[in-house]
Amino acid sequence: MGLVIGQSDAFAAIDFETADYARDSACAVGIVRVEYGRIVERVYRLIRPPRREFVFTYLHGITWEMVRSEPVFGQRWPELKPLLRGLDFLAAHNASFDRGVLEACCRQAGLSVPRLPFQCTVRLAREVFGVYPTRLPDVCRALRLNLDRHHHAQADAEACARIVLAARKAVSRRAD
Repeated sequence: MGLVIGQSDAFAAIDFETADYARDSACAVGIVRVEYGRIVERVYRLIRPPRREFVFTYLHGITWEMVRSEPVFGQRWPELKPLLRGLDFLAAHNASFDRGVLEACCRQAGLSVPRLPFQCTVRLAREVFGVYPTRLPDVCRALRLNLDRHHHAQADAEACARIVLAARKAVSRRAD
């Protein structure tokens, strides 16, 4: 767990919202890039998923009408991929979900999957801070981090980035 958060100069937190139960149904993405301990870029984009059915509107508020004219993932990703240049890792809350969405969307679009390790902030919250339960709002409350709007991809990605930064600071203090 620890070394990747302690030695990294650049990472990005990523969060996807999905339209349905399939991992290839990304309808929004938030990416927050961090360099040398500072947030340097925030990006939020809507994505038209491959199907019109929306199961999770009640969570994130995104509807087919909102994304029908947006680019599909294969068209949107070339604009976002440069944000990953020079990164040591990607961070996500419940990283297996976001990694799975990224992989499924890339494969569905015929694109190569980024070869970056993922750091899970659920795991960091448990191992570094002993936080339970580890839902994103619970972790943010325990660490006194602002979470503007849960299930908004950019807000969730920013909260995730701040969890990594807090973990880095806590691990660094323990090492001193």
